[in-house]
Amino acid sequence: MNLVVGATGPVGLGGEICHQLRSAGQPVRALVRPTANADRLANLARIGVELVHGDLRNRPSLDEACRGIETVISTASIMVSSQEGDTIENVDATGQTDLVDAASAAGVPSFVYVSFSKHIDRDFPFRNAKRAVEQRLKHSRLAYTILRPTFLMEVWLNPIAGFDFRHGHARIFGLGRNPISWISMYDVARFAVMSLGTRLARNATFELGGPEALSPLDAVRIFEEVSGRGFQLEFVSEETLAEQQENAPDSLQRSLAGLSRCYAAGDAIDMTGILRSFPVALTSVRDYARRILASDQTMT
Repeated sequence: MNLVVGATGPVGLGGEICHQLRSAGQPVRALVRPTANADRLANLARIGVELVHGDLRNRPSLDEACRGIETVISTASIMVSSQEGDTIENVDATGQTDLVDAASAAGVPSFVYVSFSKHIDRDFPFRNAKRAVEQRLKHSRLAYTILRPTFLMEVWLNPIAGFDFRHGHARIFGLGRNPISWISMYDVARFAVMSLGTRLARNATFELGGPEALSPLDAVRIFEEVSGRGFQLEFVSEETLAEQQENAPDSLQRSLAGLSRCYAAGDAIDMTGILRSFPVALTSVRDYARRILASDQTMT
């Protein structure tokens, strides 16, 4: 039995991992909150995912959820799905380390943790939480796999981050010239599922990116070509981002500004080596643009 934590998040990574595991005939349990989106819960139940109520802020619920589990896969974060009472400190930091401890106490053999790229390395709460969980895993009794994807297309080339492809408007952090190996959450899910039971993934950390490194301005041009219309650009300077991080009222806002500064710096990932061991047909920005724009037209 596999336990997925983060299965109902709005980005969809945890839910996609559930779908891929069930498609492969694997049993799946999902830790869900009573306040989770009803449609996402129904979709998980429909494909045969066992739903158990729990919360990263409630250690006893984690102990219960981990009983009888072979692998814990955690994608949970409050960055785009915070609820009342959630903080980076009590969910992404303490909550995730409690999950590691609960898995270890329950005798779970392995743990797959979705972190983020080593190049996202400024001092801000979300980054510090991610690295603290990585260290907790490495010093635990668990066999671990740490996945470190760079910027997800479904978040950063999405209205969530000001990339409004529906209305032809894109917010660009910094000058928009530094390359990023944008990766799709569907590909991150594939790596997570492929890592299960694979000796190469035991006690290993993988940096993950897409098939090519493109600047944000390159990504805009691709969307313009696919959609057939020009985009209006809104630039947010690195100086503005630094001020936002310094003056942010809470850890979430400091982290959003910190992430945006790392986006401005770029993040190119060489995937040559990992693809020899894990042959995934990576999604390109053009593939993503075609899919998301076609889906948007269907919905309208």
